[in-house]
Amino acid sequence: MQVIGLCRFSYPCLGGFQVGHDSIEARIDYLYDPVRLEERFRLFETVALPGLKAQTDVDFELLVVVGTSLPEPHLERLHDLVGTIPQVRVITEPPRPHREVMKEILNKARRDPSQPCAQFRFDDDDAVGVDFIAKLRKAIDDSAPLLVQHKSVALDWNKGFIAEFGAHGIRATPTFRPFYTAALAMFVNGNCPLTVMNFAHDKLPRFMPAISFPDQAMYIRGHNDFNDSRQKPTRQVELTPLSDDQIELFQNRFAIDIDTVRAAYRSD
Repeated sequence: MQVIGLCRFSYPCLGGFQVGHDSIEARIDYLYDPVRLEERFRLFETVALPGLKAQTDVDFELLVVVGTSLPEPHLERLHDLVGTIPQVRVITEPPRPHREVMKEILNKARRDPSQPCAQFRFDDDDAVGVDFIAKLRKAIDDSAPLLVQHKSVALDWNKGFIAEFGAHGIRATPTFRPFYTAALAMFVNGNCPLTVMNFAHDKLPRFMPAISFPDQAMYIRGHNDFNDSRQKPTRQVELTPLSDDQIELFQNRFAIDIDTVRAAYRSD
């Protein structure tokens, strides 16, 4: 079964952000601000990509969507980062309505639309467990009698961490949040054009059956200056430095190395 992930890397879409901009030019200026882009690249390299490289099941595809206006040096840097990961494909798009373009990309990526597939969203500052794809496939196999009865079914791993990364290393706190963006997937049956981008992530259970797995931590939600959700007043989250056991857990579960994180930020 085909497994497709979708990552929006500073793509200047129309809509799709909690914080609005007066024009597409203003959005592009915000997204491509050098300070912001540097942070996104550091997080993508040290937090998001390591777990993808280390997946125990390598049979998946991740589509990374960028704007046609992304400056060439940044596009080259992105290609250099993902060039060693055969599952990653970079797609360039001009500014278009957010959900429309994302749905189109996902449906074009389906090798055989008559067959079922699994889809997941992937933010460039988040991470998933190294066994996410393997667990997703097993969950689909185990749930087959339910899945064949519906056009789509949500599959959610609801335990993880909120974490902040910097020259200090990593500060984090365990969290339980159902239907977060990270470690959330959607089974789509054959001949069904629905995609994981048809719905807001936290509203999936309103539209389809949903299965949650309260297993060991499966995601890390990045907590940083440019989180879209944190550009408005939000509840403060108390983060603390990782314990020795948590440092080992981040390495083993997410392939995130604290020394690599520190080194990436020391250049400031």
